[in-house]
Amino acid sequence: MRRRAVVHLVFTAAALAFAVPAAWQAWRLVQAQRVNRAIAQAADPAAAADDFAEARFAHAIALARAGRYDAALAAYRKFVQRERGPLAPAAFYNLGNLHLNEALKNGPARAAESLPLVELAKQAYRDALRADPADWDARYNLERALALAPEVDVQAAEANEPDALRERAITTAPLSRIDLP
Repeated sequence: MRRRAVVHLVFTAAALAFAVPAAWQAWRLVQAQRVNRAIAQAADPAAAADDFAEARFAHAIALARAGRYDAALAAYRKFVQRERGPLAPAAFYNLGNLHLNEALKNGPARAAESLPLVELAKQAYRDALRADPADWDARYNLERALALAPEVDVQAAEANEPDALRERAITTAPLSRIDLP
């Protein structure tokens, strides 16, 4: 009789030990389904974003794909101000792409006219690289933006310019005549 009670007690403990992780996984499944529903609803540009970060990110992507630059810009900026999680580097990268695509809308030859957008794109790519230094896509796009609008180091440019007021030294070496052969 005693042996049977011990076996039942061990079985009960094992069942409880397996029931707790199963309940935890069931709760996570319900949460994942709620997030997936919110993402599916946020994929419509006309819909409002939900409370989940993933849904707000999907909404910003949908606005950008729909060609609504100002709305997508506002959504991405709001997202990067509120979120510092794993989606933040992707949001900075997408924000840079949004600016660069808007700058290149009239072609790369006219990108100089939209220089502020190229500068904003470069800053967004740098923010993405600060958040994730191993992001090669952001690094490549930053190089493309730098090719469109190269940065000039003002201090180095000033150091290389000859100073007009600087005194010129006169050489005292004897001049030798060099004739052609």
